[in-house]
Amino acid sequence: MIKSTGITLVPHLGYKELNPLGQAEWIKFVAMFLGLEAQANRIFDGIEQRYGAVRRLAASATFRPTVFSGEMHGGNWFAIGGRNHLAQLFRDAGADYVLNDENTGGVNIEFEQMYALAADADYWRILNSFPGDFSYEALRASEPRNALFKAFRNKGVIYCNMRRTPYYEISPVEPDVLLADLLAIFHPELAPEDYCPKYYRLLP
Repeated sequence: MIKSTGITLVPHLGYKELNPLGQAEWIKFVAMFLGLEAQANRIFDGIEQRYGAVRRLAASATFRPTVFSGEMHGGNWFAIGGRNHLAQLFRDAGADYVLNDENTGGVNIEFEQMYALAADADYWRILNSFPGDFSYEALRASEPRNALFKAFRNKGVIYCNMRRTPYYEISPVEPDVLLADLLAIFHPELAPEDYCPKYYRLLP
């Protein structure tokens, strides 16, 4: 439809970046079309500095928990690959992601395979658009076997509801905030006592 207007289309490929900071740096690309390069550089420099500060703080942790991601959909588990930017976020926040493959995007695997990898993982990250209040009961109802995971039993589900939080709209340029959210969950002893998460929080 837009092509028919004769408007030149420019692809934005920030989502393909394997590093969270690489995604945020695409604001410099957009700024070139608006004549705001200097402002974009200042904004990104701030993001980079804050991200680095949180990453260094996470590196001081003496224990690294394990984490997995995704849910069952259509008979398969949709996870993210070991080289995905989210996996890098986990590592930078002081946790180990259960998948160590070379996939950069989404990975469809069977429940049994995920369970073999993540049965004893400390945390489980879930991002969805649940109508109403998502809960452990809802997670069990969607797939009874979910209750088998240690992260379910120990209330270690990390959750973000996209119906209430503009995750994909804003988080690509706020990797520092995502990292701080995860640090507060993985290593609460390293986060400020009054820290207020924006995207991720433990499911109550």
